Amino acid sequence: MKLGILSCSPNSYSTQRFSEAALSRGHSVKVLNTLKFAIDLQQGIPDLYYRQKVLSNYDAVLPRIGASITYYGTAVVRQCQEMDIFCANTAHGIINSRDKLRSLQILSRHHIGIPRTTFVRDKKDVLPAIERVGGAPVVIKLIEGTQGIGVLLAESIAAAASIIELLQSQKQNVLIQKFVAESKGKDIRAFVVGDRVVAAMRRVAQGQEFRSNVHRGGVAETVELSDEYIETAVRAAQILGLRVAGVDMLEGKQGPQIMEVNSSPGLEGIETCTGLDVAGAVIDYISAQVDFPEIDIRQRLTISKGYGVSEIYIPEGSNYVGISITDTKLWEKDINVLTLYRGNKVIPNPKSARILEADDKLLCYGKLEAMRGMVPAKTRRRRRPAVQELNTNVSI
Repeated sequence: MKLGILSCSPNSYSTQRFSEAALSRGHSVKVLNTLKFAIDLQQGIPDLYYRQKVLSNYDAVLPRIGASITYYGTAVVRQCQEMDIFCANTAHGIINSRDKLRSLQILSRHHIGIPRTTFVRDKKDVLPAIERVGGAPVVIKLIEGTQGIGVLLAESIAAAASIIELLQSQKQNVLIQKFVAESKGKDIRAFVVGDRVVAAMRRVAQGQEFRSNVHRGGVAETVELSDEYIETAVRAAQILGLRVAGVDMLEGKQGPQIMEVNSSPGLEGIETCTGLDVAGAVIDYISAQVDFPEIDIRQRLTISKGYGVSEIYIPEGSNYVGISITDTKLWEKDINVLTLYRGNKVIPNPKSARILEADDKLLCYGKLEAMRGMVPAKTRRRRRPAVQELNTNVSI
């Protein structure tokens, strides 16, 4: 395999470890400065130039895109994708994870634990927003901060309002997030590669510091994750479209709470802490994908006219509740069930004898017209009682 590592920091620990791991496995590897590419576009021939020369043939690239070059870096990754070079993380996945608000918006519609979060622009909305997430103390975050930079803890409502006002005056977009008290000063970093967690550590803040990032002086310790934490980490990465990710979770009373998903996770802290060859696991995964690539059915199975992939929801009261997949006779409508989603569970290729329940979701491939006829009309979700109570004296 010929591997290119897209990195502006060739001497960093992570870049060097990835290079060493690839070389030790007999692969050809080169570190490519992301900012030295030129993107050429013409009909039917997407191309890349590197240092004024046509880029040679690569089997795969491993993007290590820093936050400061997200736009240009993801453009280079996207061009690699168009040239059929396997990318360990796609441009879409990197963009999804880089923006904290965007990533939480995507995760919020799935059964993934996240701290209660709000995003406001108008000064008048700040105090009600703080109350909605549970009141002070609250965590205030810059949307594009990294390594704990731009993360503040406000102990009182007055302090929170002052901090938010100051940041907004500097044209900074901020999130207001519920403070998970039981997890103060510690979090879990799970390193996800493909569909598994290859290493995990707990990071613990030191002294009065509440941020547990290693870059902020936090101390790392090994941790054995439960199935719930493993499943949450893998699903969060997959939902955002990442194959290689560092998933940061808080240990809340209700279970894991996703704090952030990092598309370019560092290796030094987790390899030093666990003693595991995390870099090697990433290289092995990339090599396997180059030899036997996964196909994105959402893009590839829409070639036949009138066919595609869609999701069928089974609501309460549906005729399908309480019967098996076989008895639905979906196959008679030329519809094949690929995956069953039930609460937090993902059941690929479910058995035909499996009994369906209310609120199940079926990911199916087949005739789009037939599937559209099965999708119930969307209904507006009921507002939470807490929200209704807050607005009892307000007419809109």
